[in-house]
Amino acid sequence: MTEHEHVRVAVIGSGFGGLGAAVRLRREGITDFVVLERAGSVGGTWRDNSYPGCACDVPSHLYSFSFAPNPDWPRTFSGQEHIRAYLEHVTDTFRLRPHIRFDCEVKMMTWDAEQLHWDIETSSGRLTADVVVSAAGPLSDPKIPEIPGLDSFPGKVFHSARWDHDYDLRGKRVAMVGTGASAIQIVPAIQPQVGSLTLFQRTPPWVMPRVDRAITGAERALHRTLPFTAQARRGLLWGIRELQVQAFTKHPNELGFVEQLAKRNMARAIKDPALRAKLTPDYRIGCKRILLSSTYYPALAQPNVDVVASGLSEIRGSTVVAADGSEAEVDVIIFGTGFHVTDMPIAERIVGAEGRTLAESWKDGMAALRGATAAGFPNWMTIIGPNTGLGNSSMILMIESHLNYMADFVKQLGVLGGRAALNPRPSAVAGWNQRVQERMKRTVWNTGGCTSWYLDANGRNTTIWPGTTTEFRRATRQVNLAEYEVLRAPARPAEDAPVNGKKTAEVEA
Repeated sequence: MTEHEHVRVAVIGSGFGGLGAAVRLRREGITDFVVLERAGSVGGTWRDNSYPGCACDVPSHLYSFSFAPNPDWPRTFSGQEHIRAYLEHVTDTFRLRPHIRFDCEVKMMTWDAEQLHWDIETSSGRLTADVVVSAAGPLSDPKIPEIPGLDSFPGKVFHSARWDHDYDLRGKRVAMVGTGASAIQIVPAIQPQVGSLTLFQRTPPWVMPRVDRAITGAERALHRTLPFTAQARRGLLWGIRELQVQAFTKHPNELGFVEQLAKRNMARAIKDPALRAKLTPDYRIGCKRILLSSTYYPALAQPNVDVVASGLSEIRGSTVVAADGSEAEVDVIIFGTGFHVTDMPIAERIVGAEGRTLAESWKDGMAALRGATAAGFPNWMTIIGPNTGLGNSSMILMIESHLNYMADFVKQLGVLGGRAALNPRPSAVAGWNQRVQERMKRTVWNTGGCTSWYLDANGRNTTIWPGTTTEFRRATRQVNLAEYEVLRAPARPAEDAPVNGKKTAEVEA
């Protein structure tokens, strides 16, 4: 990029959110935009997570853009390679590559209150943008816990989202740390080839069978020939999940029946009562994400697998030590310990109108108006922001709702005319957040008796949306200008000089 490049919109990230934003901008007639991608290809989390067994736990026909249906999904639950190929296809179909700046990591972005634009420093140079859409995503930056002795471990160490495909696991003694969505896919994928596998489990997950199968050629041909059949399939999958929401958000006790199904699923594969006791959660199902697998429990029952119902607390040479004192000699440690979700590192790189970073603004907890915009950060919005996550459905639905909001945000700036910016009023952000948190109180995520990555350091759920995707779609259909301050650059006669070398924006009530 050139030293003084200026664009109407800068999008950060090229996963589902970033590519969706790029497509929507083009559909709105806006071509003056760039997509800043720190890696060398598109895909976001579906590029980074390439571990053995990686797949989606949302059905394929629901885990795709409504404006880019794929009649050729090979399985009812798609693997990582299929989803990444789909995102490459979207990139090419909508001719997005000319807009994408690969190997271009955002180092810092600062709001210029006089010029009413964002100054963006990247690893490839500088640029300015009237509007920034952050689609970095909450599952972007892996989290590895601080374990005493980890630095001196003589073997191999990597995170599930940074899988080392050059390292041969055959015959190795492996420690798998964590029992989340990634771990339950990795364990059955690597168990047959490793010498031994020690699984460190702090909290057992609830696991339901994964009803996955190949989609037949006849089905795919039908969807290609009669697109409405694929739309009907998607609609059915969506409708079922919308009906499930009330059990999660209003009537958690109704989930007891689902718990019984999960226990039967475990009992079919785990015959050892002691192991079954280790794997049985003591919290309400749904409090942590319900995981889907038909191979996880059978893998744990194999003789080369040992489940340690305790977290990893220390490493002494090649010996890994659990909090309960048990030890194991290992050659490699694989961390399936999640991501920086409530403390996203990119928030430290965004400096708003008051000179504070977004991380400083969110030090007491993330909060954004309609999950999209933050007070003190004009003309900035995020895709999949605070309290927009889902516990039972497809995040693509939430992304598309935010794309509607983004499109209207940019449209409103055009209607206002001239150099203008929209800054959400603190009262509007606080009011929205208060309503969300009030609804959150009776949800299973807050009352289910677990500690999950949905909660921030203060124990507040700043991650999940406590309602249906339909409700969120209505809430983000358009921008309400009453919730924003309209900032305008001051009109300045030629002879008017800046005071103290600086001018600030004027605010319209």
